[in-house]
Amino acid sequence: MMEQMGIDMEDIDAEEVIIRTGEEKLVFTDAEVQLMEAQGQKTYQVVGDPESQPLDGGDSADEASADDAGGAFDAQDVEIVAQRGGVSEDEAREALEANDGDLAAAVADLE
Repeated sequence: MMEQMGIDMEDIDAEEVIIRTGEEKLVFTDAEVQLMEAQGQKTYQVVGDPESQPLDGGDSADEASADDAGGAFDAQDVEIVAQRGGVSEDEAREALEANDGDLAAAVADLE
């Protein structure tokens, strides 16, 4: 019936989902994620039990390695920008700095 209405659903094999709010970071491991697309709009549904972590804790290994390397950005963010922009991690970090941490803007500048 959903197909008749033009709604597509797809399960996504996600390893981890992170939601950052103003006060905390919610980390879902082994979450069930579904993508629903209807009328060009994508909606993601996340089902699982999140672990609440402080934003400024620097408790993950990725964040610690980014701080040790002199960068203020999450190592995953730097890696994403580097891959999408086809540049080194140093260039990706510079693009993130120039765009106040905005991943999409950093990638757009590199392309």
